[in-house]
Amino acid sequence: MALTLVIGNKNYSSWSLRPWIAMKVAGIGFDEIVIPLYEPGSREAILKHSPAGKVPVLIDGDSHVWESLAILEHLAERFPKAGLWPAEPRARSHARVVAAEMHAGFQPLRKACTMNLWLPVKPRPQADDVLDNMRRIEAMWADCRARFGKGAEKGGPFLFGAFGAADAMYAPVVSRFHTYGLPVSAETRAYMDAVMALPAWREWYDAAMKETWIMQHNEPDWPLVRGVPVA
Repeated sequence: MALTLVIGNKNYSSWSLRPWIAMKVAGIGFDEIVIPLYEPGSREAILKHSPAGKVPVLIDGDSHVWESLAILEHLAERFPKAGLWPAEPRARSHARVVAAEMHAGFQPLRKACTMNLWLPVKPRPQADDVLDNMRRIEAMWADCRARFGKGAEKGGPFLFGAFGAADAMYAPVVSRFHTYGLPVSAETRAYMDAVMALPAWREWYDAAMKETWIMQHNEPDWPLVRGVPVA
């Protein structure tokens, strides 16, 4: 049975990116419905798929699953061979811990550095609480890589070797760190480069560049969008 993923604008919707990139990298086929956020009728359109009125939403037959982390768990059960969570129990538990921390936390970073792929990449000064969030995430990534992600047997440059659900949960953070030029370490930068080198990342980015919807309250450089004055 075909899956359908309902998402928001690719330029802005960080929560939509999470299950989308997980499914793309895992090779899980799906149809896509894009509902631009904060446009007239947007909420009504989303409510047709989710009582929460938010994206993303996964439609799997009669099941409608919302919330990015819940979608990833649903997919992991539905497609166990996709390897969205590590096979080794200790690593799998830790992957769920760091994914849940992302789901629940880092509000200063989210508020100050909203996901916006259109923004020119450059350093932007940040408050101490944002930098505290950055340092916590860097420490978490380094710990995952050191304990579970390194070595040929682990299978790759991501948090637990191969790209999985935990990496998908932090994909928008990679975008934020990159766009806002946060002062990350070389180790963090290497992890970010690995995520941004994924074909799925490029597919999402290229689609975002073609979008025309503008959320003015989400544009810190307004009225310059993508470096061009807009009406």
